[in-house]
Amino acid sequence: MGELNFFLGLQIKQGKEGTFVSQTKYCKELLKRFGMDNAKAMDTPMSTTCYLDKDEQGKSIDVKKYRGMIRSLLYLTASRPDIMFSVCMCARYQANPKESHLNAVKRIMKYLIGTLNVGLWYPKGSTCDLIGYSDSDFADCKLDRKSTSSTCHLLGNSLVSWYTRSHGFCSN
Repeated sequence: MGELNFFLGLQIKQGKEGTFVSQTKYCKELLKRFGMDNAKAMDTPMSTTCYLDKDEQGKSIDVKKYRGMIRSLLYLTASRPDIMFSVCMCARYQANPKESHLNAVKRIMKYLIGTLNVGLWYPKGSTCDLIGYSDSDFADCKLDRKSTSSTCHLLGNSLVSWYTRSHGFCSN
C-alpha cells in the first residue's frame, strides 16, 4: 500500500523532519479552470484599500461562475489559511455578485500564482502547548453592519484550526 501522498486533493509529503500538507496540484487546476494561470502574481490576497459592498450600481456577472470560484477557493482553504479571510469576504456577495466582487476574487487567484507551494508544516517533536489567537472588527461590514471574527489555534508550532465568520447579529 505504501506511504500516503495524496488524499482528497491534499498533497502530503512525509519526511524525517515532519509532514507538509499542500494543495499545489489543485491550485494549478483551479487557476487553469478559471483562465487565471497566466495572470500576473500579486503579493497579497486582498488590497488593504479594498472595501466590498453591495455595489448596486455595478455591472452584474455570471452568478454560477462566481459561486464556482468561491466554492473552489473555499476548498483550497483546507491547507491555505492565508486566503481564508479574503475568500469569506467575497463569499458574502454570492447572491448578487458584481464586477467589483469578481475583481476581488481574481486578485485572490493572482495571489495564489505567486504562492503555489504554500501549505501547512507539522514538524516532528513539536511541543504540545495549545495556543489560540483571535481578532475581530466592530460592525465593519458595510452591507449589514455585522462584525467579523477570525481565530487560529496552534498545537506547538503547528496550525491545527482556523476560521473566519460573520456574526449573526448586528452591532449598534
